[in-house]
Amino acid sequence: MTSPTDSADFLLRADACLEGVAAWLEPFDPDQVDFSLADGVLTLEFGDGARFVLNRQTAAGQMWLAAGARAWHFDWDPSEGVWREPREDRELAATLAEVVGARLGRSVDPPRPWGLADGG
Repeated sequence: MTSPTDSADFLLRADACLEGVAAWLEPFDPDQVDFSLADGVLTLEFGDGARFVLNRQTAAGQMWLAAGARAWHFDWDPSEGVWREPREDRELAATLAEVVGARLGRSVDPPRPWGLADGG
């Protein structure tokens, strides 16, 4: 079971991740991809009506990304300071750049790394 300290650390990391992704999305043309962030859920809405969702799953201690017919569950990797999906060994920022870029039909740079100020 997750301790209160672990849960608080998770919420700090998860919120930093969500806010970092929102900041990454800010410069995009809102006619191509718009977003909203509320209550630990970041929703991306594309011009063609497609919707992707990135959200925190506090009970599991994970960040979940749903993009089209695909979904991934990312755990915090303290050794690298990134959210990593263990089954496919995918990093969240790279996965976001891949799926958003594919939806927009162009290459996009991944969001900058996020986490706490101590790098962890």
